[in-house]
Amino acid sequence: MSSREGGDTLAFNATSTAGTPETAGLAPDAAAAFERYAAPKRQESATDEVAPWRMRRGWLVRRMLLAADLLALAAAFAVVEAFFHRAQLVGQIGIGVETIIFLALLPVWVLAAKLYGLYDRDEESATHSTADEVVSVFHLVTVGVWLFYASSWLVGLSNPDQAKLATFWFLALLFVVASRSAARTLARRQSAYVQNALIVGAGEVGQLIGRKLLQHPEYRINLLGFIDAEPRAKRRDLGDLPVLGAPEDIGEIVRRESVDRVIVAFSRDGHEQMLDLVRGIRKHDVHVDLVPRLFEAVGANVGIHTLEGLPLVGLPPSRISRSSRLLKRSFDILGSATLLALCAPTMLLIAFLIRRDSHGPVFFRQARLGMDLHEFTLLKFRTMQEGTDEAPHRDYIKQIMKSDALPGSNNLYKLERHDSITRVGRWLRKTSLDELPQLINVLRGEMSLVGPRPLIPYELELFSPHQFERFLVPAGLTGLWQVEARAHSTFGEALDLDVAYARGWSFGLDLRLLLRTPLVIFRNRDTG
Repeated sequence: MSSREGGDTLAFNATSTAGTPETAGLAPDAAAAFERYAAPKRQESATDEVAPWRMRRGWLVRRMLLAADLLALAAAFAVVEAFFHRAQLVGQIGIGVETIIFLALLPVWVLAAKLYGLYDRDEESATHSTADEVVSVFHLVTVGVWLFYASSWLVGLSNPDQAKLATFWFLALLFVVASRSAARTLARRQSAYVQNALIVGAGEVGQLIGRKLLQHPEYRINLLGFIDAEPRAKRRDLGDLPVLGAPEDIGEIVRRESVDRVIVAFSRDGHEQMLDLVRGIRKHDVHVDLVPRLFEAVGANVGIHTLEGLPLVGLPPSRISRSSRLLKRSFDILGSATLLALCAPTMLLIAFLIRRDSHGPVFFRQARLGMDLHEFTLLKFRTMQEGTDEAPHRDYIKQIMKSDALPGSNNLYKLERHDSITRVGRWLRKTSLDELPQLINVLRGEMSLVGPRPLIPYELELFSPHQFERFLVPAGLTGLWQVEARAHSTFGEALDLDVAYARGWSFGLDLRLLLRTPLVIFRNRDTG
């Protein structure tokens, strides 16, 4: 551009902004730059309708969780006080010194819980549950008890009752977890908890996300449809889910449909178009989820760091470190030994029922593949008639491996052959009690409490190369796909969830999956 052209442009813009309050006193070039930024904003403001305020998931859950925390802590403190009868009066008011300290520390709890993110994660993650925050609650309750101890010492209670503090710690941990679970259960029944959602991009990834959301009504995501100018042919399992418009229409659609969440998957639009779209969405006060490029290589245990403002996603090494393996193995030994001791009467009763119900051994033994493809003998309670041919199961596995069809409600790996399943076996499968002998495999070191499902050797036939990463960790009794996907996944998707577990392993993840497993079983979902 020539100097004359640049000068003419600046003169035109300066003239056009003359008298505008925002540009008063600015130099002509600064006024022109401001006008180029502000003019589209004024046009948007003139056409945008201000959406009326309405109660949303975040607003509802934050207040219910806050009330749950305060009630739980107060209940734990009241029970301890009533049990120990150690109130120390201040003057004649009848309020104990410990009560005053407790009340003074409640705001500290609320602030610490806020810093831990314990009031905000439900709006961010559709899959968040109370089990995901047990570790954080444990930290907070423990620190709170120590603060109470220190505060008591500072105000003159030089020797607080340690038994009393320990009892309060235990009850506070129990009550807070239980009250938060109850609060979430109650919140999910409210209409305000439901989030209206859109998916930008109706390609393969966008439609896969849509299917997963539709199969999990417990997420309380009301999927309205897709935004895409050039959608691909729709999957059959998406029903009548519509394409609501093109990306340029998203602002109007968000306002009209009262959208709370927008999931941005891949589309055929260019980088700049998608970037403008995301920036435009955020001004509508909605939550935005971005599916990252190379998402197949990203696990749950990733870190985001910046290099001079440029965000980088850090992927940790796939193989678990030696110290982490030692921690996992120690927990497996302690957990399996404890569970075997607690479940021994139940296992003896099941063994008796199996022998009474049908001829054959109590245990079913089968070759399976564990960590590093090491073969071991898996133990389960026998649920089928002795001598049942495994060829139909082999054919069934090959069939579902070669297709994207869902295997049905009976689970990915349990082919229901009603003529071969025993009466006791049917009940054992429904309750997943047939898996209890695998605790012996865990104690032996052949399996872990949490990990990918132990595969049958012939299931390797159609593996993709990256799916062998699932063998970097021990096979487990329960795992990521058993808890999160259950019978809603294809064979390939289940394997990819196993890979995601291996890539994103952490001790906290194991604890969360263990805590969520009983609820899955309680809902009569087989865990395979």
